[in-house]
Amino acid sequence: MRKTPLHRNHTALGAKMGEFAGYDMPLYYKEGVIKEHEWVRSRAGLFDVSHMGQVILTGPEEEIIEFWERMTPSGFAKLGDGAAKYTVLTGPKGGMIDDLIVTRIWRDKFFAVLNAGRKDVDIEWLRKHLPESVTLDYSETEALLALQGQDAEKVMRETFGLDLGDMNYMSGKYFDLDKIPALVSRLGYTGEDGFEISISAQVAPHIWDVLMKHPDVMPIGLAARDSLRLEMGYPLYGHDIDETTSPAEANLSWILRDKSGPKPERLRVGVKLLDKGVAREGAEIRNEVGEKIGSLTSGGFSPSLKESIGMGYIETPMSAPGTKIFVHVRGRDIPAEVVAMPFLPARTKMKKQRAA
Repeated sequence: MRKTPLHRNHTALGAKMGEFAGYDMPLYYKEGVIKEHEWVRSRAGLFDVSHMGQVILTGPEEEIIEFWERMTPSGFAKLGDGAAKYTVLTGPKGGMIDDLIVTRIWRDKFFAVLNAGRKDVDIEWLRKHLPESVTLDYSETEALLALQGQDAEKVMRETFGLDLGDMNYMSGKYFDLDKIPALVSRLGYTGEDGFEISISAQVAPHIWDVLMKHPDVMPIGLAARDSLRLEMGYPLYGHDIDETTSPAEANLSWILRDKSGPKPERLRVGVKLLDKGVAREGAEIRNEVGEKIGSLTSGGFSPSLKESIGMGYIETPMSAPGTKIFVHVRGRDIPAEVVAMPFLPARTKMKKQRAA
């Protein structure tokens, strides 16, 4: 298995390691998944997401914008310098090759973060369609750290002397961290305020250790990252979205430039169990007469809500919040209902909403 530049940091902390997307990654640390999840919701958790792909596109401004608008269903012409956008790469049949975040660093330089399990596919697809005037740079010599939680801004200020109070959510900018250049983006996949730090792999272990010295910071593994994103209703590629699903089906119509397409026959919805039990991926969703009307694509116990939640695709006529359904778990039809997502309100910070 491949290792990230922070592998030794994880083993030194006693992390339980496991395979994810071909990498040996920390699943959880000594405190356990529930404690890590709750820490992110209350303070600041530090994640290693260096297994994800990082690419930079440079070239004529108009050519890069046209390229992104050809490769994704989103608009980029109005994206300002330093602004980031969530979108998806779409294939020739409209399915999703991957979801990603694209940041326009400045007029002729764009940065994108790709999912670990899809980065090789993505890069080949992007290069296949790349205009001659645009250069795509991909290197595994960059690491990526994510600091997530309500204390993240305070931690960055007290650790590196950075005042990020005026930095917008979904934006990125270059800073010096301990005299080391880094691209710091105010975004994440937990629903909390926080930052992703793209930095040289050579110095990443040092930055990790410096952040870990702060009393509000705890290391967080992939297991808690999954429960955090589930509470926010964020899709996981290969589970909730893939090349067989369209953005409209996945309830991602808000990313589309053109929203005039036909209503899909199925929709990704949130599901909450109303009785004891934990529903996992693959569980059948049934109507009141026991007919299958969909399946869960993600599911588990919510540490914040203390109940079982999930996401799945369901026939559109049954997709309205409040609709009573059943989820089939271990031979039992458990009462459930369709609910709006996110399951918890996001607590990302907008411009000039400063931490205490």
